[in-house]
Amino acid sequence: MSAPRLSVVVPVRNEAGNIAPLVAEIERACADLPFELIYVDDGSTDGTPAALAAAQAGRPWLRVLRHASGAGQSAAVRSGVLAARGAVIATLDGDGQNDPAFIPVLLEALEAAGAGAGLAQGQRRGRKDGRFKTLQSRIANGVRGKILRDATRDTGCGLKVFRRAVYLRLPYFDALHRFMPALVAREGFCVVHRDVVDRPRLTGRSNYGLFDRLWVGLLDLAGVWWLIRRKRAAPRAVEVAAAPADAETERDVGC
Repeated sequence: MSAPRLSVVVPVRNEAGNIAPLVAEIERACADLPFELIYVDDGSTDGTPAALAAAQAGRPWLRVLRHASGAGQSAAVRSGVLAARGAVIATLDGDGQNDPAFIPVLLEALEAAGAGAGLAQGQRRGRKDGRFKTLQSRIANGVRGKILRDATRDTGCGLKVFRRAVYLRLPYFDALHRFMPALVAREGFCVVHRDVVDRPRLTGRSNYGLFDRLWVGLLDLAGVWWLIRRKRAAPRAVEVAAAPADAETERDVGC
């Protein structure tokens, strides 16, 4: 099969009620693109596997990967990116809060910025997470922005479009998806931003923790700061061609 223009990766855990409506929305949003959709079931224990199997009927572009046990959102995203056939990846959360209608908007922004752009990052407006959760996120984003200076208001937004080759150059660790703007810039690529609309979760409750475990978040932040500080420009390597096999070689002819 020819490679699609875009691979959409959706990490999920225990999101049975959200599978069918979100798949249908992604299908409508990407109808004009050659695309594939990769759901990564991160060890769900509810009806998510059955819901995904039902969604696959009549949709050859829908692929499903499954982790035997929960490994976390970053691990699920990475599994999807590694399996993707497209050179450009879009990600969004599996709970329905990210509107798939913004996928083409971010894709257009990335491509319009040229080959020097590595990431188009969505930034949520009108957060629907609740007052306390939103406050936690704002504090975390504020601290991160002051330290990393990544010029991104909302790195926790799951709506992202990026080049697969750029992602594979990034150091992998848990919570990588929350530091992508800073790490993409570290690799010498620019980041473009687009505002997106946040929506209430379709059904169920959150299954992935926010960036609200302060001690873990600070350790991650310190690690990324260290990586950025230690970055050095990679030297340009030029391959030296071997001499032709029949070239004359210098010989010792004696006295």
